[in-house]
Amino acid sequence: MNLVANALAQSNDHILSFFTQMRTELAFYIGCLNLHERLAGISEPVCFPIPSGIGRERQSAEQLYDVCLALNVGQPVIGNDLHADGKNLVVITGANKGGKSIFLRALGLAQLMMQAGMFVAAARFPVDVAHGVFTHFKREEDATMKSGKLDEELGRMSEIVDHLGSGSMVLFNESFAATNEREGSEIARQIVEAMTETGMKVYFVTHLFEFAHGLYERSLRSAMFLRAERREDGERTFKLKESAPLQTSFGQDLYNRIFEGTARNEVSGVNHD
Repeated sequence: MNLVANALAQSNDHILSFFTQMRTELAFYIGCLNLHERLAGISEPVCFPIPSGIGRERQSAEQLYDVCLALNVGQPVIGNDLHADGKNLVVITGANKGGKSIFLRALGLAQLMMQAGMFVAAARFPVDVAHGVFTHFKREEDATMKSGKLDEELGRMSEIVDHLGSGSMVLFNESFAATNEREGSEIARQIVEAMTETGMKVYFVTHLFEFAHGLYERSLRSAMFLRAERREDGERTFKLKESAPLQTSFGQDLYNRIFEGTARNEVSGVNHD
Protein backbone atom coordinates (compact mmCIF):
# COMPACT_ATOMS: atom_id res chain seq x y z
CA MET A 1 0.00 0.00 0.00
CA ASN A 2 2.90 2.37 0.77
CA LEU A 3 4.40 1.81 -2.72
CA VAL A 4 1.00 2.42 -4.33
CA ALA A 5 0.47 5.57 -2.28
CA ASN A 6 3.91 6.95 -3.26
CA ALA A 7 3.30 6.21 -6.94
CA LEU A 8 -0.12 7.91 -6.75
CA ALA A 9 1.34 10.98 -5.02
CA GLN A 10 4.07 11.30 -7.64
CA SER A 11 1.55 10.95 -10.47
CA ASN A 12 -0.62 13.62 -8.86
CA ASP A 13 2.36 15.99 -8.60
CA HIS A 14 3.30 15.41 -12.24
CA ILE A 15 -0.25 16.04 -13.45
CA LEU A 16 -0.63 19.22 -11.39
CA SER A 17 2.76 20.45 -12.61
CA PHE A 18 1.71 19.77 -16.21
CA PHE A 19 -1.48 21.80 -15.88
CA THR A 20 0.33 24.63 -14.09
CA GLN A 21 2.88 24.84 -16.88
CA MET A 22 0.18 24.61 -19.55
CA ARG A 23 -1.72 27.47 -17.89
CA THR A 24 1.41 29.63 -17.97
CA GLU A 25 2.09 28.86 -21.62
CA LEU A 26 -1.54 29.41 -22.62
CA ALA A 27 -1.48 32.77 -20.84
CA PHE A 28 1.47 33.79 -23.05
CA TYR A 29 -0.34 32.76 -26.23
CA ILE A 30 -3.56 34.46 -25.16
CA GLY A 31 -1.51 37.59 -24.47
CA CYS A 32 -0.12 37.37 -28.02
CA LEU A 33 -3.65 37.08 -29.42
CA ASN A 34 -4.80 40.07 -27.38
CA LEU A 35 -1.83 42.13 -28.54
CA HIS A 36 -2.45 41.18 -32.17
CA GLU A 37 -6.08 42.19 -31.82
CA ARG A 38 -5.16 45.56 -30.30
CA LEU A 39 -2.66 46.35 -33.04
CA ALA A 40 -5.06 45.27 -35.77
CA GLY A 41 -7.69 47.52 -34.19
CA ILE A 42 -5.51 50.58 -34.76
CA SER A 43 -4.43 49.43 -38.24
CA GLU A 44 -0.78 48.85 -37.36
CA PRO A 45 1.12 46.30 -39.49
CA VAL A 46 2.45 43.07 -38.00
CA CYS A 47 4.37 40.23 -39.59
CA PHE A 48 6.11 37.00 -38.77
CA PRO A 49 9.88 37.57 -38.80
CA ILE A 50 12.37 35.78 -41.04
CA PRO A 51 15.11 34.64 -38.66
CA SER A 52 18.56 33.45 -39.70
CA GLY A 53 21.45 31.99 -37.73
CA ILE A 54 23.78 33.93 -35.46
CA GLY A 55 26.50 35.77 -37.35
CA ARG A 56 24.76 35.90 -40.75
CA GLU A 57 24.84 39.74 -40.56
CA ARG A 58 21.21 40.19 -41.54
CA GLN A 59 19.38 43.15 -40.06
CA SER A 60 16.57 44.67 -42.07
CA ALA A 61 13.11 45.99 -41.34
CA GLU A 62 10.25 47.74 -43.06
CA GLN A 63 7.84 50.03 -41.20
CA LEU A 64 9.36 49.09 -37.86
CA TYR A 65 7.57 50.90 -35.03
CA ASP A 66 7.51 51.03 -31.24
CA VAL A 67 4.68 48.73 -30.18
CA CYS A 68 4.46 50.32 -26.70
CA LEU A 69 4.07 53.80 -28.17
CA ALA A 70 1.34 52.59 -30.54
CA LEU A 71 -0.57 51.03 -27.65
CA ASN A 72 -0.22 54.14 -25.50
CA VAL A 73 -1.48 56.61 -28.11
CA GLY A 74 -4.07 54.21 -29.52
CA GLN A 75 -3.38 55.11 -33.15
CA PRO A 76 -0.81 54.36 -35.87
CA VAL A 77 2.67 55.77 -35.26
CA ILE A 78 5.44 56.54 -37.73
CA GLY A 79 7.61 53.55 -38.61
CA ASN A 80 11.10 53.37 -40.05
CA ASP A 81 12.90 51.15 -42.54
CA LEU A 82 16.31 49.66 -41.83
CA HIS A 83 18.68 48.14 -44.38
CA ALA A 84 21.76 47.14 -42.38
CA ASP A 85 22.67 43.76 -43.89
CA GLY A 86 26.40 43.22 -43.57
CA LYS A 87 26.67 45.86 -40.85
CA ASN A 88 27.46 45.31 -37.20
CA LEU A 89 27.52 48.96 -36.10
CA VAL A 90 24.74 51.50 -36.55
CA VAL A 91 25.31 55.00 -35.16
CA ILE A 92 22.20 57.17 -34.85
CA THR A 93 22.50 60.95 -34.51
CA GLY A 94 20.42 64.01 -35.29
CA ALA A 95 17.83 66.39 -33.93
CA ASN A 96 16.57 66.24 -30.37
CA LYS A 97 13.09 64.73 -30.12
CA GLY A 98 13.56 63.30 -33.61
CA GLY A 99 12.62 59.69 -32.85
CA LYS A 100 16.09 58.20 -32.25
CA SER A 101 15.36 56.57 -28.87
CA ILE A 102 11.95 55.38 -30.07
CA PHE A 103 13.58 53.64 -33.03
CA LEU A 104 16.12 51.99 -30.73
CA ARG A 105 13.36 50.76 -28.44
CA ALA A 106 11.33 49.51 -31.41
CA LEU A 107 14.29 47.50 -32.68
CA GLY A 108 14.98 45.92 -29.29
CA LEU A 109 11.33 45.02 -28.74
CA ALA A 110 11.03 43.49 -32.21
CA GLN A 111 14.15 41.37 -31.63
CA LEU A 112 12.79 40.12 -28.29
CA MET A 113 9.36 39.39 -29.77
CA MET A 114 10.95 37.40 -32.60
CA GLN A 115 13.10 35.34 -30.23
CA ALA A 116 10.05 34.63 -28.07
CA GLY A 117 8.35 33.11 -31.13
CA MET A 118 5.96 36.02 -31.66
CA PHE A 119 4.99 38.21 -34.57
CA VAL A 120 6.75 41.59 -34.66
CA ALA A 121 5.66 45.22 -35.00
CA ALA A 122 6.79 45.75 -38.58
CA ALA A 123 5.74 45.04 -42.13
CA ARG A 124 8.84 42.90 -42.74
CA PHE A 125 11.64 41.78 -40.40
CA PRO A 126 14.44 39.50 -41.72
CA VAL A 127 17.19 39.44 -39.05
CA ASP A 128 19.76 37.30 -37.29
CA VAL A 129 18.94 35.55 -34.05
CA ALA A 130 20.95 37.26 -31.31
CA HIS A 131 22.92 35.56 -28.53
CA GLY A 132 21.25 38.08 -26.21
CA VAL A 133 19.76 41.58 -26.28
CA PHE A 134 21.38 44.07 -23.89
CA THR A 135 20.55 47.73 -23.29
CA HIS A 136 22.55 50.60 -21.83
CA PHE A 137 20.22 53.59 -21.55
CA LYS A 138 20.99 56.77 -19.67
CA ARG A 139 19.40 57.10 -16.22
CA GLU A 140 18.59 59.96 -13.88
CA GLU A 141 21.12 61.18 -11.33
CA ASP A 142 21.60 59.04 -8.22
CA ALA A 143 19.38 60.68 -5.61
CA THR A 144 21.53 59.28 -2.79
CA MET A 145 24.65 60.90 -4.32
CA LYS A 146 26.68 57.77 -3.53
CA SER A 147 28.33 57.91 -6.95
CA GLY A 148 28.59 60.15 -9.96
CA LYS A 149 26.56 59.56 -13.11
CA LEU A 150 29.56 58.41 -15.13
CA ASP A 151 30.56 55.96 -12.39
CA GLU A 152 27.04 54.53 -12.46
CA GLU A 153 27.13 54.18 -16.25
CA LEU A 154 30.50 52.43 -16.21
CA GLY A 155 29.36 50.13 -13.41
CA ARG A 156 26.33 49.02 -15.42
CA MET A 157 28.53 48.61 -18.49
CA SER A 158 30.86 46.32 -16.53
CA GLU A 159 27.91 44.15 -15.47
CA ILE A 160 26.68 43.90 -19.06
CA VAL A 161 30.13 42.92 -20.38
CA ASP A 162 30.16 39.91 -18.04
CA HIS A 163 27.22 38.43 -20.00
CA LEU A 164 28.17 39.36 -23.57
CA GLY A 165 29.29 36.96 -26.26
CA SER A 166 29.72 36.77 -29.99
CA GLY A 167 26.36 37.37 -31.65
CA SER A 168 25.02 39.60 -28.88
CA MET A 169 23.02 42.73 -29.69
CA VAL A 170 23.79 45.82 -27.59
CA LEU A 171 21.65 48.98 -27.68
CA PHE A 172 23.18 52.20 -26.35
CA ASN A 173 21.09 55.32 -25.76
CA GLU A 174 23.12 58.50 -25.13
CA SER A 175 25.63 56.59 -23.05
CA PHE A 176 28.80 58.17 -21.57
CA ALA A 177 27.53 61.72 -22.09
CA ALA A 178 27.86 62.46 -18.36
CA THR A 179 31.45 63.59 -18.85
CA ASN A 180 33.01 66.00 -21.33
CA GLU A 181 32.88 65.44 -25.08
CA ARG A 182 36.45 64.19 -25.44
CA GLU A 183 36.40 61.67 -22.60
CA GLY A 184 32.90 60.42 -23.39
CA SER A 185 33.80 59.93 -27.05
CA GLU A 186 36.98 58.02 -26.19
CA ILE A 187 35.16 55.72 -23.75
CA ALA A 188 32.41 55.05 -26.29
CA ARG A 189 34.91 54.42 -29.10
CA GLN A 190 36.95 51.88 -27.18
CA ILE A 191 33.89 49.97 -25.96
CA VAL A 192 32.26 49.91 -29.40
CA GLU A 193 35.44 48.79 -31.16
CA ALA A 194 35.94 45.95 -28.68
CA MET A 195 32.37 44.77 -29.17
CA THR A 196 32.29 44.92 -32.96
CA GLU A 197 35.68 43.19 -33.23
CA THR A 198 34.31 40.23 -31.27
CA GLY A 199 31.25 39.77 -33.49
CA MET A 200 28.59 41.74 -31.64
CA LYS A 201 26.00 44.07 -33.16
CA VAL A 202 25.94 47.56 -31.73
CA TYR A 203 23.29 50.27 -32.14
CA PHE A 204 24.36 53.58 -30.63
CA VAL A 205 22.18 56.69 -30.25
CA THR A 206 24.47 59.59 -29.39
CA HIS A 207 24.97 63.35 -29.29
CA LEU A 208 28.76 62.91 -28.98
CA PHE A 209 29.82 64.43 -32.30
CA GLU A 210 33.52 63.66 -31.82
CA PHE A 211 32.69 59.97 -31.35
CA ALA A 212 30.21 59.71 -34.25
CA HIS A 213 32.23 61.86 -36.67
CA GLY A 214 35.45 60.02 -35.84
CA LEU A 215 33.88 56.70 -36.80
CA TYR A 216 32.30 58.21 -39.92
CA GLU A 217 35.64 59.56 -41.18
CA ARG A 218 37.13 56.06 -41.05
CA SER A 219 34.65 54.89 -43.75
CA LEU A 220 34.09 51.53 -42.07
CA ARG A 221 32.36 49.08 -44.40
CA SER A 222 30.68 47.42 -41.45
CA ALA A 223 29.20 50.68 -40.09
CA MET A 224 26.05 52.60 -40.96
CA PHE A 225 25.16 56.14 -39.91
CA LEU A 226 21.54 57.22 -39.54
CA ARG A 227 20.30 60.70 -38.73
CA ALA A 228 16.93 61.87 -37.45
CA GLU A 229 15.33 64.00 -40.14
CA ARG A 230 14.64 67.68 -39.48
CA ARG A 231 13.02 69.98 -42.02
CA GLU A 232 14.06 73.56 -42.66
CA ASP A 233 11.25 74.92 -40.48
CA GLY A 234 12.38 72.75 -37.57
CA GLU A 235 9.64 70.13 -37.95
CA ARG A 236 10.57 66.58 -36.92
CA THR A 237 9.37 63.86 -39.28
CA PHE A 238 10.49 61.05 -36.89
CA LYS A 239 12.15 59.38 -39.87
CA LEU A 240 15.74 58.18 -39.83
CA LYS A 241 17.79 58.62 -42.99
CA GLU A 242 21.26 57.34 -43.83
CA SER A 243 23.43 60.43 -43.48
CA ALA A 244 26.61 61.81 -41.91
CA PRO A 245 26.57 63.08 -38.31
CA LEU A 246 26.05 66.81 -37.76
CA GLN A 247 27.77 68.89 -35.12
CA THR A 248 24.43 70.18 -33.84
CA SER A 249 21.37 68.39 -32.49
CA PHE A 250 19.22 71.52 -32.95
CA GLY A 251 18.55 72.01 -29.27
CA GLN A 252 17.70 75.64 -30.06
CA ASP A 253 14.47 74.40 -31.67
CA LEU A 254 13.36 73.04 -28.30
CA TYR A 255 14.44 76.24 -26.54
CA ASN A 256 12.41 78.37 -28.94
CA ARG A 257 9.38 76.14 -28.71
CA ILE A 258 9.36 76.04 -24.92
CA PHE A 259 10.36 79.59 -24.04
CA GLU A 260 8.59 81.37 -26.88
CA GLY A 261 5.43 79.47 -25.95
CA THR A 262 5.90 80.48 -22.30
CA ALA A 263 6.43 84.10 -23.30
CA ARG A 264 3.28 84.12 -25.40
CA ASN A 265 1.27 82.66 -22.52
CA GLU A 266 2.61 85.29 -20.13
CA VAL A 267 1.84 88.13 -22.56
CA SER A 268 -1.68 86.84 -23.20
CA GLY A 269 -2.17 86.53 -19.45
CA VAL A 270 -1.15 90.17 -18.90
CA ASN A 271 -3.42 91.36 -21.68
CA HIS A 272 -6.27 89.33 -20.30
CA ASP A 273 -5.86 90.86 -16.84
